[in-house]
Amino acid sequence: CRRNCRGNPNCLVGIGEHVWLGEIDENSFHNIDDPNCERRKKNAFVGLTNLGATCYVNTFLQMWFLNLELRQALYLCPSTCSDYTAGEGVPKDKDYEPQTICEHLQYLFALLQNSKRRYIDPSGFVKALGLDTGQQQDAQEFSKLFMSLLEDTLSKQKNPDVRNIVQKQFCGEYAYVTVCNQCGRESKLVSKFYELELNIQGHKQLTDCITEFLKEEKLEGDNRYFCETCQSKQNATRKIRLLSLPCTLNLQLMRFVFDRQTGHKKKLNTYIGFSELLDMEPFMEQKNGVYVYELSAVLIHRGVSAYSGHYIAHVKDPQTGEWYKFNDEDIEKMEGKKLQLGIEEDLAEPSKSQTRKPKCGKGTHCSRNAYMLVYRLQTREKSLTVEVPAFLQELVERDNCKFEEWCNEMAEMRKQSVARGKIKHEEVKELYKRLPAEAGSPYDFISLEWLQKWLDESTPPKPIDNTACLCSHGKLHPDKISMMKRISEYVADFFYRRYGGGPRLNGEGSGSKTPSPRHVLAGSECASLRSWRQLALEQLNEQDEDAEHSNGKMNGNGQNKDESNEEKREEEEELNFNEDIVCPHGDLCISENDRRVVSKEAWEKLKQYFPKAPEFPNNKECCSQCKILEREGEENEALHKMMASEQKTSLQNLFHDKCRPCLGSWPQETDELYIVSQFFVEEWRKFVRRPTRCSPVSSVGNSVLLCPHGGLMFTYASMTKEDSKLIALIWPSEWERIQKLFVVDHVIKITRSQAAGADAESALYTSEPQLCPECREGLLCQQQRDLREYTQATIYIHKVVDNKKVMKDAAPELNVSSSEAEEEREENKPEGEQDPDFNQTNGGAKRQKVSHQSYVTYQKQGIRRSTRHRKVRGEKALLVSANQTLKELKIQIMHAFSVAPFDQNLSIDGKILSDDTATLGSLGVIPESVILLKADEPIADYAAMDDVMQ
Repeated sequence: CRRNCRGNPNCLVGIGEHVWLGEIDENSFHNIDDPNCERRKKNAFVGLTNLGATCYVNTFLQMWFLNLELRQALYLCPSTCSDYTAGEGVPKDKDYEPQTICEHLQYLFALLQNSKRRYIDPSGFVKALGLDTGQQQDAQEFSKLFMSLLEDTLSKQKNPDVRNIVQKQFCGEYAYVTVCNQCGRESKLVSKFYELELNIQGHKQLTDCITEFLKEEKLEGDNRYFCETCQSKQNATRKIRLLSLPCTLNLQLMRFVFDRQTGHKKKLNTYIGFSELLDMEPFMEQKNGVYVYELSAVLIHRGVSAYSGHYIAHVKDPQTGEWYKFNDEDIEKMEGKKLQLGIEEDLAEPSKSQTRKPKCGKGTHCSRNAYMLVYRLQTREKSLTVEVPAFLQELVERDNCKFEEWCNEMAEMRKQSVARGKIKHEEVKELYKRLPAEAGSPYDFISLEWLQKWLDESTPPKPIDNTACLCSHGKLHPDKISMMKRISEYVADFFYRRYGGGPRLNGEGSGSKTPSPRHVLAGSECASLRSWRQLALEQLNEQDEDAEHSNGKMNGNGQNKDESNEEKREEEEELNFNEDIVCPHGDLCISENDRRVVSKEAWEKLKQYFPKAPEFPNNKECCSQCKILEREGEENEALHKMMASEQKTSLQNLFHDKCRPCLGSWPQETDELYIVSQFFVEEWRKFVRRPTRCSPVSSVGNSVLLCPHGGLMFTYASMTKEDSKLIALIWPSEWERIQKLFVVDHVIKITRSQAAGADAESALYTSEPQLCPECREGLLCQQQRDLREYTQATIYIHKVVDNKKVMKDAAPELNVSSSEAEEEREENKPEGEQDPDFNQTNGGAKRQKVSHQSYVTYQKQGIRRSTRHRKVRGEKALLVSANQTLKELKIQIMHAFSVAPFDQNLSIDGKILSDDTATLGSLGVIPESVILLKADEPIADYAAMDDVMQ
């Protein structure tokens, strides 16, 4: 067989044996990775573990580690631990715990230099800084704060090479120079800097950004400068002059800027070009120095959003001149000692509509993701050789010993798993050969599920459990044969000795070798066969249940079956066998689709199961009363069709919306119009369209439009606007026909009166009956209360694309009237689905028609408002409550449209929604409202980012 035959207990193919029969790879015997994959490669750098969202810390650590002067100065910093400074070495009975930031950095650099691990864990350093590993901080701000902390810590050292290392490496000076235009007085304020913050907006080259940083600024008008010489405010100019530059020049590219429109940060994803050599002499005040710098590091932020993404670093090895990409645990060496940024730029491409990458010449690069460039002063001196201090080297060697022990332990576990796997492999192959039961030989039945688990190497088999397959007599249930396999007694003895369990189902205990045969039913006697098997099995299960309760136990899944059967009985009335073809009069029903003809032998067998079942010979006539009722029903349907046709012809204007009068533009040919409930019109239209499936409408229920005092609930103004959906206007001629066709409980009439020669605007409109002011006011108060206190109401969010709202032509179905569209939908439905009251079942359940009485009862329940909003392209419906805040709504919108809350601009009826703490009720958001959504910029797929969103 190509697959297992589940109905054949002798088929033992395809149960998981293919894994064991062929040659097996040793690696399949274990799930332990090769520990040598965690070993540092020769001449490679050591990576750093990302603790959740600490990739920005890892990039700076790798960059500072490759600053040899900084590393050497940190190694010279003495340790505060007396055990190490006393020369006694590292105590072996306790772990080394750094006490200061310098000690943490020392130990981390020593591990990065001489560890045998492929990557190390910086959690001690991160914990000492108090950083939240789950939140991604501002990388540029972290750099500033840490440099300030490091400088402050090292300022207490006695060794000047250690104390002044931060100033020597990173600190430069510039002056704010202000010149009075009146007297020419020059005011200078000297300041230190550790990095230059360069604006990149509107620029394409790094040198343009530096030029703008140093450009002259005019102080005029309200911003004039108070000159000490002139003793008054004067026009002046101000600019920055570079006085001195550090050995390591950090250039911060201000990619993350504050957006005043949204109140949040955003990233500028624009390309900036920069060269590998940077001559700073043109920008210096003194031109007599050496100011040629070479690129040593590029820090990259992957992603288009300022609130998420991933940080990596490209750093040049100062000793070999080779470029490396540091990406947390993974470190990649660039080919040919060249910086390569192309791959990183492709990964951050948010859409095809973005600006293409400009071409770069030799020795130049351009990036849309670089946020920090590090340049080192070009020098001919050889790079330093930094040695790890003895006590730190001892700590590194101790960690290396632990790593070697772990590698040996993992290798031994792999070796033992392989050995156990080989033994089981041979054992399974031998047992599988002897698994089939030979003809005439002793055998056992065993669960197919247990056999599959035995052959599954990932799950050790549990003791054999055959209780689920037992019948009430303690033997194998015939219906469970598909769950069992027949195996040889030799293998069964081995299984029970090794794994235990039971009960054993061998030739004596299995009941029968094969399940009992089933009967084929056909022939010449009448009986309903829809559920005979289910009913028979239920009777058998009830007998089994009685036996099991008497033994004090339950077997198999009988309990679950009884529960499901009980639920079915609660849901619908259960019929005994063959009672479903009995008509209400106790005779044979007239529906021939619900019965079949079977042979006399089959009927005798069924009578054994169901001795009380009603019996109908093949020549039995159907119920005569049902036949009469059927003929009457056909006559009623014909009568309804004729009635519907006559009413539709007589009331053409009522059937078509476009022919009905409108209060907003009163027709000139009459001064009287009559009013009926829109609910009456809709129910009457349903009957006219489907007269055989809907009951005829016999009365006009206008009482729903009146208050308990008999007064009208609507004003003339409201009936022209918001309440126009509740009423239908009738021509006087048509009203006369309605009074002849239907019973009218209350006549409601609107009359127009105006003086001769007066214009239409001066006309007066009166209603009969008149408006009831108290009830009208109560109705309005209740409606306003409902709008303010709603829960789980539907509103619609419409996303605006390119400041254009999707119009009706984007949804052609909006131009069709509601009645025409509904009629078209009803006519296009398949037979049996048009009428919601029609339910077709196998049992031939008859359709229940809506009576006049039920129509009136439903009509009196209240005014039926049609507030359905038709969605158009770009809209989504959300369920909201009046007491939820705008911020909570923005979170719902984020899940629906993938637009972050800080990128959402929401408005309703021209009003901007900006207060995140305000409730929807206070902002005027009511059920069926349409809120416009405009997204500020393309949003990255946050789920694809490597780090946690801030």
